[in-house]
Amino acid sequence: MSINRIVIVGAGAMGCLFAAKLARGGADVTVVDVDAARIAVLARDGITLADDHGTACVPVHAALAGDVAGPAELVMLFTKSMHSRGAAASVAHLAGPSTIALTLQNGLGNAEALTGVFGPSQVAMGVTDFPADLTGPASVASHGAGRVWLGAYDAARPADVDAIAARFNACGLPAQCVPDANVPMWEKVAFNAALNSVATVTGLTVGGMDSPAGHAVITAIADEVIATARALNIAVDADGVHRKIAFALANHRQHQASMLQDRLAGRAPEIDAINGAVVAHARALGVPVPVTAALADLVRMVCAPSV
Repeated sequence: MSINRIVIVGAGAMGCLFAAKLARGGADVTVVDVDAARIAVLARDGITLADDHGTACVPVHAALAGDVAGPAELVMLFTKSMHSRGAAASVAHLAGPSTIALTLQNGLGNAEALTGVFGPSQVAMGVTDFPADLTGPASVASHGAGRVWLGAYDAARPADVDAIAARFNACGLPAQCVPDANVPMWEKVAFNAALNSVATVTGLTVGGMDSPAGHAVITAIADEVIATARALNIAVDADGVHRKIAFALANHRQHQASMLQDRLAGRAPEIDAINGAVVAHARALGVPVPVTAALADLVRMVCAPSV
């Protein structure tokens, strides 16, 4: 199977980055979003991509979901996790017998949102560590290396993740297939649950959390998430998670975590798909996660709508 006709749902930084790279690599890409004004700009101007290869304007198709005809060969979900079910439903008409729906979003529960529309055997999931920042309504910047890790949602009836990886690799998006995508997903959840929640509550940059107190709280959360994953028989690499956290604290010192950016912009954070989802799994399994649960509640408090 070859993949060419791709629909990306969500015109945020990651959606625009993947749309631009895939379109620049020759794929037929349509970006879908609920923001009609934003869609009009993307349809008119394309996406200006600034990366380590320079800056280029990449033409893409852009439309509201209802204006896109199906089927698509690949549907990629890049919305915030709290919008996943609605976003998946909005593109249900794009599903065909061989359509694959893929989530590379942060958090847990996004693949399940897709299975309700596309069916488990047509869903793929994974993670990416590509950096991406919107620099305007039709421009995105991404500097530094990144990768994609992919796997099928249903191991018994797997989607053709090899075809996705082949398309990504051909378009400058290094990708590899893994036997169990739950492993990198939970490893990224551990990283995000630790750094994002602490940053959101404290207002600190990543470097600002590099202190004995910061290390204590961050390590406790990561260890609780790792324990929960292992109780689910997901073979996460604890040492690898802690190495990634240490690298971020040492090298991404001026970075503002995405959840903190959401708080500062008055947007709802993805706490329920990250810390909150871990707490739900942990309680069902009898795994104690007091620090993760406390930080989830603190984020909810500081991000609650003002009354």
